[in-house]
Amino acid sequence: MVRLVGSIGAGGVLYLTPLVFHRADFSASHVTQGVALAAVSGTLGRFVSGALLDRGCRASLPVLLAVACAVVADLQLALADSVVAYGRGQLLLGLAMGLYWPAIELAVVLTAGSIGSPRGYALARTADAVGIAAGALLGALLAALGPLRAVYGVDLGCLVWMAWLLLRAPFPAAARPWAAQPQHPPLALGPWLRPLLPILLVSLVATAVPALMQSALPLDLVRGSLQRPPMDEALGALLVGCQLVLLVLIQWPVGRWLADRPVQIGLRLSLLCFSAGAVLLGLSGFSAAAGPWLVWLAQAPLAVGLAAFLPTATEAVVELSPPARGGLAMALFSQCFALSAFVAPLLAGRLLDGQGHGASLWFGLAAATALSLVPVAWIARHQRRNLLAMLTGAADARENQPLQATTPEVLYRFGPSEEGP
Repeated sequence: MVRLVGSIGAGGVLYLTPLVFHRADFSASHVTQGVALAAVSGTLGRFVSGALLDRGCRASLPVLLAVACAVVADLQLALADSVVAYGRGQLLLGLAMGLYWPAIELAVVLTAGSIGSPRGYALARTADAVGIAAGALLGALLAALGPLRAVYGVDLGCLVWMAWLLLRAPFPAAARPWAAQPQHPPLALGPWLRPLLPILLVSLVATAVPALMQSALPLDLVRGSLQRPPMDEALGALLVGCQLVLLVLIQWPVGRWLADRPVQIGLRLSLLCFSAGAVLLGLSGFSAAAGPWLVWLAQAPLAVGLAAFLPTATEAVVELSPPARGGLAMALFSQCFALSAFVAPLLAGRLLDGQGHGASLWFGLAAATALSLVPVAWIARHQRRNLLAMLTGAADARENQPLQATTPEVLYRFGPSEEGP
């Protein structure tokens, strides 16, 4: 419920803020620089959130701090009429997102219970998709009616609702099974960080896709491309909303299907879909007649890619992380979103302003996501080695135990179902 309510407000703010300030005659570079500023402040928020979690704080505490920051950010953005005021609002919004994500992701593991974290993440991402789609469609309605900045008022209402839910039923604290055992010294950085590096590398590239969908795609649509004519603002917002509605329809089936399979299957599927969607967006700029239809067609593989990547990548981090470093691992994973949101919009803004179209941006994204299939193979090899070590008794149980369970059949899903091989 917390994720659903929070996503309703965030859907309008994240996807329609570029249109709000495009309407205020901000340049594409200024708009995307604001997104990058949010990513910078989000870095601090993520590590603060991870540190609080690993010190035994309830997972609801960082989320409540995020709510407080987001309230101030919404008020600032709703009234912003200059680049400086816009930047201040984005800094606060980024700090709020940084505090929010590690805690809300780890909360899935802490509350999933008997359903297990793979299905828990599929369900949580479904709530995200429903909320974001509802928020973006509501924003599209506001764009059609006129008062586009009302999206910040919607978000304020959702933030108050989130605070009420969290105060009424707080999330539990993360378990610290090694805190009371002095014979186990703190985990060294290298042994537990090395297995995470491939999934973090993949996430750096893959998380650029939602960042560009929020910042560059709306601007590319309303400005037009090589041959593709500019779209009306309301139609552009509706197209983004339709992608999110499609994500709502497929998130649970795709996530549930992938929950019973190795994480590398979901990662490969998502990267291939991202690459296909980016190619279609790039090709759309070369035709006035077919261009808009290719943009609409691209939303299908992009939605499938998001539905496959978000729960699978988070589950991969859970599987590869020891319990004592769960908060920091989630902070590092969430940091990939921040780094992508910093680099991708800046590059996109420069390309859009410098070239006047987004074709090279989308073709570059297609190449990067295709090349990211290489680290996915590294993840598969690492999990096979880990499984062999566990079966032969050569693994250190403390470093190989997953966050959500102690049974290898949860950590290594090679069969089509729990009853499979």
